[in-house]
Amino acid sequence: MQRLADTYQLTLPQLLDGSGITTLTGHGTPPTAELILTPGAARRFAVLARTPLPQLTCALPHLPLSDTAHDTEAAANWKRLDAGQQPVRACTLCTRHRSQNATDTAWIHPPPHQLVCPRHHQAAPDPRLTSTVRTRDVPELAATHHAHQRLLRHPRAVTAWITARAITTRWYDHQQHLTHRWHTRLNQLRATNPHMTTTGSASPALLARDLITYPETVTLARALTTLPSRRHHDTDDSLALIAHQLGLPRLAGNANDPLRVFLTHTRH
Repeated sequence: MQRLADTYQLTLPQLLDGSGITTLTGHGTPPTAELILTPGAARRFAVLARTPLPQLTCALPHLPLSDTAHDTEAAANWKRLDAGQQPVRACTLCTRHRSQNATDTAWIHPPPHQLVCPRHHQAAPDPRLTSTVRTRDVPELAATHHAHQRLLRHPRAVTAWITARAITTRWYDHQQHLTHRWHTRLNQLRATNPHMTTTGSASPALLARDLITYPETVTLARALTTLPSRRHHDTDDSLALIAHQLGLPRLAGNANDPLRVFLTHTRH
């Protein structure tokens, strides 16, 4: 809808008003807020976009459908989104190609295994970023993307990914095990993405956290899916095996380390 408003050189509220869509609550902007349309408003939006509603719904699955002919109220509500629900910017070159050069801006909810666009070396790890992050100078990120696709073939891939991400996030926040490697990767990203230092109050270290830890998160997830059973490997054996796969001489024996806790008390 913002793209349509830009085409007609209107603000979004002007476009909604001119289309006969009443804004019931507040205002907002992507990605922190989402515009929720009633079925009647969705039908008016389809007419404005010159696209049949079923076809438009294929592209925008959250558009409401209604079989009730009397459901004619055309209204819109702004809904503020929690941080975990906010979309991120799609790869600008992919967007330009798919929109036939109409725009380079689109918002998406990418699954974890599509954090990076390996073709165009772009990523958007945080919705607060005003533009995508260029990753060409950190080639291991594209390689990790391909490794993540292979990981998905494993039946326990999703569970392993969630566990691994929680562990590496904890390591990152508490500067454990891989701090030097991650600082180097952060500096590489900052050098080619100066906009990371001017995005509100969030630091580049926070904005790029998922991207910085991505290679080790995938490596750890893969290791968790292939660990021998506890009957054949105790916790120390498993820690040594995982340390080797992460390229570390060892993993600290802290009893509160999240990986040790997982291997000791959670893994069956």
